[in-house]
Amino acid sequence: MAPTRELAMQIEVESRKFAQICQIKTLAIFGGVSKYEQQRKLREGVEILIATPGRLLDFMNSKDTNLRRTTYLVLDEADRMLDMGFEKDIRKIIGNVTHPDR
Repeated sequence: MAPTRELAMQIEVESRKFAQICQIKTLAIFGGVSKYEQQRKLREGVEILIATPGRLLDFMNSKDTNLRRTTYLVLDEADRMLDMGFEKDIRKIIGNVTHPDR
């Protein structure tokens, strides 16, 4: 998870460098763009998902994704996300990783 779409996009570019070699799919989801293309790719399945908190919650609330199969959740610049007021969103997301039935 990243606090801004710019950082999410940057992480996706770097992730793709090794993902292609390993034949795994990556996807960055973030606000500021139409969510329909992101939604389509997400439904096709990805192994690495890079997301901003708001867009991830949008897709979780619309049941387009869940975090039941999440092995690792990485918060890049977590201190910045807290400074930006994402604490409530982060708690909801982490709660779905640790307790997906809630």
